[in-house]
Amino acid sequence: MSKSSPSLQEWKDLYGAAEEFKKIRCWNWMLDSDVFGVKNPANGEIGYCCVMGRLGEYFGLAAYLGTEGLKGYLKLQSGEIPGSDIEKLMLQKCLMASFEDRARLQKPDLEVIKKLGLKFRGRNEWPLFRSFLPGYQPWYLTGEEARFLTLILQQAVEVALRFKENPDMLVPPDWDYFFVRVAEKERDEWRWRDEWLKPSPPIEEEEEIIAEPVDESRLEGIKETARRQQRAWEIDFFYFISGVREGKGRPYYPYVFLWADHRSGFIPHFSLIKPSKPEYRAEFLGEFLNSIENTGVIPAKILVKKEELFKLLEPVTSELSIELKQVRRLKEIEQARAEMFEFFA
Repeated sequence: MSKSSPSLQEWKDLYGAAEEFKKIRCWNWMLDSDVFGVKNPANGEIGYCCVMGRLGEYFGLAAYLGTEGLKGYLKLQSGEIPGSDIEKLMLQKCLMASFEDRARLQKPDLEVIKKLGLKFRGRNEWPLFRSFLPGYQPWYLTGEEARFLTLILQQAVEVALRFKENPDMLVPPDWDYFFVRVAEKERDEWRWRDEWLKPSPPIEEEEEIIAEPVDESRLEGIKETARRQQRAWEIDFFYFISGVREGKGRPYYPYVFLWADHRSGFIPHFSLIKPSKPEYRAEFLGEFLNSIENTGVIPAKILVKKEELFKLLEPVTSELSIELKQVRRLKEIEQARAEMFEFFA
């Protein structure tokens, strides 16, 4: 817990809101596809909320933050991401309030409960609050996050009880609109109203991948010293299975950038890079050039799976006259990744 942690009063408000939410047990009549929004009065960001618990396994509320969080939620719902649990976790940009067994809570959670004088007993009865951010480990709330999550839980009770009486209330007038609760301040009090709002930027708008500047002098040096060989390299990146922590900061999952010889499976190079955009892209390109300089080899072909990687590499491979091809499978990378995860697991 840091200086930005919630105050004791903010914790009290949050636990109170969570208890009120749990009392109504709205997962008995709401699905996790019944999405509604709550707009943060502090910064205008919308938390797109879904209730969990209809299957009787995991109970709580998730609020996906902004359009980025909403896109991650929609990808999970659609089954578009069939990968590992770590990849699914990395899609989530949200605030989560869940009800767990005591064993799931950490020491700081229990300390707050003790300070507040609260008592919980039994399975799925202990409130747990976490912040999820792509590339980072689920972490404790800041004061700002706790204040917003308190409002979210309070508005979730309002929406859920109304939804119980009118299940059509969340049906949008158009596919890209969402039911959102919006607050206005009147005489030092918040007044909430309903609005139908589009996400901003639009859901369908894709992030533009801007190619990093090419180091011309370095490329000229590679052309003069490295030898060309009729080899094909597979290159991919993915989140590492274990978190890394620098000092007292929030633990993160580094990207593993992996190179593999397409024929032999030999791994000529790999690197761990902090997943902060756009810095990791420039660092990856530097590692790519390092791999050529260290091996002294310019491959004839490079195979990639991700479009992002294709766009990042294309300016450099063009300069080095390397054929760049996007494929559906990277057999040697998949094998190396499976062995790596098995070892570290």
